[in-house]
Amino acid sequence: MPEKTPLNRGFGRVLVFVYGVFALSASARAGVQIATKFDEAPLAFGLSALAALVYIVATVALARSSATSRRVAWFAVGFELLGVLAVGTASLVDGKAFPEATVWSDYGQGYGYVPLVLPFVGLFWLWRTSRQEPVKETTAAKG
Repeated sequence: MPEKTPLNRGFGRVLVFVYGVFALSASARAGVQIATKFDEAPLAFGLSALAALVYIVATVALARSSATSRRVAWFAVGFELLGVLAVGTASLVDGKAFPEATVWSDYGQGYGYVPLVLPFVGLFWLWRTSRQEPVKETTAAKG
């Protein structure tokens, strides 16, 4: 079976960077929320921490290109998509359940809807790189 295209090359580097920014951003947000006012909205702040963990796992998995990291990336990015859809829908249906926003509330409205778009881009990248054969380097003939 031919090797798959590395996840972290070309556009993959941009994707890893964006996931890294979200990992830092969500971690900082969750840390501040939990440290300062956890008792006000434990569900929302717990979901912020979960989102941060998912972004961290996705960042690391996308930055590597082993078969195991590719499977972890599929799982993390797929879970991210389910999370943003579930939390986004729940926050719109029952806003009182989320008195404080999370990264995924309102489908990531507070982050310019990037949390909604990012998993689709990530899954597309995982699919695309799993279907391509890597570019083979050729060496000049020695003469």
